[in-house]
Amino acid sequence: MIEKVLCMVAVRKPYLLGHAEIAALYGVERQTSQKWRAEGTLAEPDLVISGNPYWLLSTVLQLSDGGARDVTEQRLAEYEASIPGGNRAYLVEQLPVIVGIMEVAKILGQEKQAIARWRHRKQIAASDYELSGSPLWLIDTILADATARGRAVVQVEVERLSAGARGLQRPRGRRSTPPAAHAHQPPLPAARTFTSDQGDEAASFLAAALTQGHSVVIRPKRHKP
Repeated sequence: MIEKVLCMVAVRKPYLLGHAEIAALYGVERQTSQKWRAEGTLAEPDLVISGNPYWLLSTVLQLSDGGARDVTEQRLAEYEASIPGGNRAYLVEQLPVIVGIMEVAKILGQEKQAIARWRHRKQIAASDYELSGSPLWLIDTILADATARGRAVVQVEVERLSAGARGLQRPRGRRSTPPAAHAHQPPLPAARTFTSDQGDEAASFLAAALTQGHSVVIRPKRHKP
């Protein structure tokens, strides 16, 4: 009976990636993906589920620069094969409601630990995604599973999530545009050495560097006759 109900859930899954999947797609370490986000190279997450950030594949592919940072066809194919039935979504409004353990606990009126325990014992539907070590479900999967097992749901939480007021997820609507590229930074002034008879030049160099917003470190050296 449970399998029959779950087969009714036929929503196509959008391709989503966490930091681990982004790193694998670009052939880098996970810390590199985290660094890209910190420095603004990687756009803000399209979704935050159970406190974890996730991006649409269309957002992640914008990282490609045709050079050192690029995605090979093989890695892209391997990623897409890891999410059977996946599809490329370009707008957050195209996404079904996706939930993690925190949201599932609220829907079922349980503690997070109970959901984790049910999952370990296979007493809840298998997750639709396993991204960066965290399970994610389509909300329809959770609701169908609850119906099949005779579990009550907190309807107000279901309505809140379904309406888009998801709290830990970005509300439905057009995805924000990627952050503008960093402005080109002018090169730093070349290092110079001044002697005791070049005080005026040293003062001019220091003033110019500070005016341009640079920091200056002065390291005195002994004069060699």
